Amino acid sequence: MQTQNLAHTIIVTGGAGFIGSHLVKRLVSNYPDTLIVNLDALTYAGNLENLKEIESSPNYRFVRADICDVETIKQIFDKFRPDGVIHLAAESHVDRSITDPLAFAQTNVLGTINLLRASQELWESMPDRFNGKKFHHVSTDEVYGALTPGDGQLFRETTRYNPHSPYSASKASSDHFVRAWHDTYGLPTVVTNCSNNYGPNQFPEKLIPLFINNIRNGRPLPVYGTGENIRDWLYVEDHAEALDLVFHKGTPGETYNIGGLNEWRNIDLVKALADTVDSALGNPAGQSRQLITFVSDRKGHDMRYAIDASKIERELGWKPRTEFIDGLRQTVEWYLNHQDWLDSVTSGAYKEYYEKMYGNR
Repeated sequence: MQTQNLAHTIIVTGGAGFIGSHLVKRLVSNYPDTLIVNLDALTYAGNLENLKEIESSPNYRFVRADICDVETIKQIFDKFRPDGVIHLAAESHVDRSITDPLAFAQTNVLGTINLLRASQELWESMPDRFNGKKFHHVSTDEVYGALTPGDGQLFRETTRYNPHSPYSASKASSDHFVRAWHDTYGLPTVVTNCSNNYGPNQFPEKLIPLFINNIRNGRPLPVYGTGENIRDWLYVEDHAEALDLVFHKGTPGETYNIGGLNEWRNIDLVKALADTVDSALGNPAGQSRQLITFVSDRKGHDMRYAIDASKIERELGWKPRTEFIDGLRQTVEWYLNHQDWLDSVTSGAYKEYYEKMYGNR
């Protein structure tokens, strides 16, 4: 495939993952003059099945690589000479961070530093240096710590960082390094911090796809503690739209919070999800609510997250489009209509296929 006529190149790290795949598909479709390079290590959460519809597009490339591999990343940057980087690759599951915090420090902190250095070295070597370049770091609202239910407070871009889990601590550290590269070296960076995402193609260790699959198979729905923890839920397509906008229009050096404006207690979410799946499957009303079980609370479990997204609306004109119940219904229908995808992921069959294609990592 020829790329000579493509005017720009963007490297998207973690583009085979949940959020990354939705963003990659959007960029490939919306910017035909831009080469979109999907750089992904294909760890357990990366799945190229998420990108089948654009894998043959002339402005798309996939490269398997680990962001912590210094020499390989340098070679990739030298080969593709990107104008921009959108960095989503990360270890992201809180429970996994509690059992293996070093893996989170390695990928989320050292991997981010490696990408910052590669971007800086490449762009400083180019005649126009940082002009027209951008490094967009995608982070989480969990770096801010926790809010108190009922107090009306929201996470703002100026909220003091107060991470409570190894995952959020690793993301907080990476955020600081990105800002340090802007302040110290002049690298044109932007940071976005988002609330909980949901939608198609999410790896089924996360609450919504996990519970859809459990309901489908008649398994328990394990809810931490008493289910009082509150999260702000954002439909993944709305998030991809916001990331696209921030990358192309956001001001270097700025942070933008991206939220769904949509707070739910976990127990209420699980009940709504159970009812939605029952309706889709034609089950008797309330049947799947009987699968709800309460389990010991997660260590360091933050009580409430909620984002103030007024800055991105005011400065860039973005706000979420998808009503939660509509998005939840669309999500349930997608998983029920793609049971082959869900079965492949839960069985691990997709991993065996990629190891044969790309080798073991």
